[in-house]
Formats: sequence, structure tokens, C-alpha cells
Amino acid sequence: MDDSIWDAARALRGWLDAANGTGQTELTCRILKLTEEAGEASAAWIGLLGQNPRKGVTHTREDVAAELADVAFTALVAIESLGLDARTVLDTSAEKVRSRLAG
Repeated sequence: MDDSIWDAARALRGWLDAANGTGQTELTCRILKLTEEAGEASAAWIGLLGQNPRKGVTHTREDVAAELADVAFTALVAIESLGLDARTVLDTSAEKVRSRLAG
């Protein structure tokens, strides 16, 4: 990933820290924000499928992808808010996946 992603996650964490503080309640809200963003991705998928007959098809694959990207970015900010380096944490997770795939 481009360094700008990691820089943006750190910058957003700093902005949130300055605006809202860094206590346990704020950290809890940042982690819970993932659920909100995941719900928006789910809603976009439902909208793409047209599952609500009253609304019909309301979203595109691009809309779903954008919502999923929000989930991913929100997770990076939450990791940074834990005082950890999101890039290192994500690299470690990717290595676990690669190991599983290698057998």
C-alpha cells in the first residue's frame, strides 16, 4: 500500500485525538465505528441486490466497494488508536494468511 494510506490513518487518529481525547470511551467509539461502517456496506449490498421491493436497486458495485474501503480505513484508524502501527499489524495478519495458504 502507498504510504499516503498509512499517513492518512495516522493523521485522522491525531485529528480525532485532538477533537475527542484518547480515553477508553473514545477508543470504544472508534472500535464501534467499524460496526457502523460494516452496516453501511451491508446496506449498499442489499441496495445493489434490490432486496427492498419498495426501493428497488439503489446501489452499484462501486458503492459497495467504497463502503468496504471505509470499513478498512476505519479499522486502520482504530489500530492506530490502540497505540499500534497499523502497517505492522496488517503485515502480520497478511503473513498469517500467506502461511495458511502455503499449507
